Amino acid sequence: MSETVRTDVLIIGAGPVGLFAVFELGLLDLKCHLIDILDRPGGQCAELYPEKPIYDIPAWPVISGQELVDRLMEQIRPFGAEFTFNRMVSGLERLDDGSFRVTTDEGEHFEAKVVVVAAGGGSFQPKRPPIPGIEAFEGTGVHYSVRRMEDFRGEDLVIVGGGDSALDWTLNLAPVARSLTLVHRRSEFRAAPDSVKKMFALRDAGKIDFAVGQVGALRGEKGRLEATVLKTADGERQIASTRLLPFFGLTMKLGPIADWGLDLHENLIPVDTEKFETSEPGIFAIGDINHYPGKLKLILSGFHEAALMAQAAKRIVHPDEKVVFQYTTSSTKLQKKLGVA
Repeated sequence: MSETVRTDVLIIGAGPVGLFAVFELGLLDLKCHLIDILDRPGGQCAELYPEKPIYDIPAWPVISGQELVDRLMEQIRPFGAEFTFNRMVSGLERLDDGSFRVTTDEGEHFEAKVVVVAAGGGSFQPKRPPIPGIEAFEGTGVHYSVRRMEDFRGEDLVIVGGGDSALDWTLNLAPVARSLTLVHRRSEFRAAPDSVKKMFALRDAGKIDFAVGQVGALRGEKGRLEATVLKTADGERQIASTRLLPFFGLTMKLGPIADWGLDLHENLIPVDTEKFETSEPGIFAIGDINHYPGKLKLILSGFHEAALMAQAAKRIVHPDEKVVFQYTTSSTKLQKKLGVA
């Protein structure tokens, strides 16, 4: 992506609160683009607990994290929001006309009149496993995410982990890899039972290998991975490998946002409770990333914050237009936008 992408509102974070913000902004005819460091929408819900039941979403006695994300994606479909995944926002600057230019870690540029930070607790960062010297192989032989499956075609892969990410990528990469070994410290998994069943079926068919143990060392020179050394109950085992994919979960860090000159409170972003605007006009923060007296870190709180933020964003993007509050139950105009009139 070489050209600058222009939109009304740039949303950093595609979790449930960021997704619902698209709905509220869309009702006000504001175009949205979302950037997320993960490879799909959903934030924590999709990455950390896709099958975990949630009990405090209004009108849903129980709903899984992934189902909530799916419903939100369905709800915002009429507004045609655009997404950029597998990217971290690395820079922000205010332009002469008052709008913002946002840069990603891949050098892409976005311009918007409003920026909304909906990044949960911050940027998701993969947990680095305690393997001596792993830093020397990061970006060449060691990868914490898969941006393009083709990059792993014909490689000897070792995938480490017992959650959904490890199992999902084992199933997806098995057809393209020259060889693939899944490593987990025990034979029980935290992943979806169907994924575990499919993984063992591939192992039984001789298409992949599964090893119980932990990675103790990496072998190779100048960042080129040649072998992975496992510690198992029977001693050390060396596996020929050119790529290692460790999925040890994620940590959340405020990341480059901390350098934007915003007022911070214990690594959170203070906002007012009228608009949920930060100390920098035109930049808003909604969801778990923000702080104000009485703040509750609940998804439903973030939904409320998104609704009030959208009203303020409309006034910034279209200052000459009168903001008329309408209800979706009675407004034919809104119903037409939603495709239900």
